[in-house]
Amino acid sequence: MKDNDLYITQLYNRNVDRMYKICYIYFKGNKYDIEDAIQSIFIKVMEKNITFENLNHEKAWFIVATNNFCKNKVKHWWNKNKELDFDIKDEIKEDNTLEKVLNLPSKYKTAIYMHYYEGYSCIEIANILGINENTIYSYLHKGRLLLKEIIEEEENE
Repeated sequence: MKDNDLYITQLYNRNVDRMYKICYIYFKGNKYDIEDAIQSIFIKVMEKNITFENLNHEKAWFIVATNNFCKNKVKHWWNKNKELDFDIKDEIKEDNTLEKVLNLPSKYKTAIYMHYYEGYSCIEIANILGINENTIYSYLHKGRLLLKEIIEEEENE
């Protein structure tokens, strides 16, 4: 295996699970869109021969690239009219809360994922996404309130 092939394989192994979870949130479990997004992002890395300063830079780059790719894809009119494939939900049963995050408006998904699943601080999220830090605090607060409502509704059913 060439050095570049080994590098790409290592990048993939370090980041694919995180990317998968982000894509899962945006594409609501549609495994074909998830796989397409991950493949497209790695093709970009290979074509542009992207290198990273360190593991934190790499992690942040893949989170932002995955979010941007998914946002753009979800905005496309075709995706708004497509049936969803929920068979893949069984693959992400290790964290029941992730499924509830799917019900949040898209502006809260990224902040909640990065803070609670990846451990980023609000300042770090604001810097990565280019959003005001107070906006991140607001997204987290409102997102938590909405999650609480979703959980309470499920308990009352």
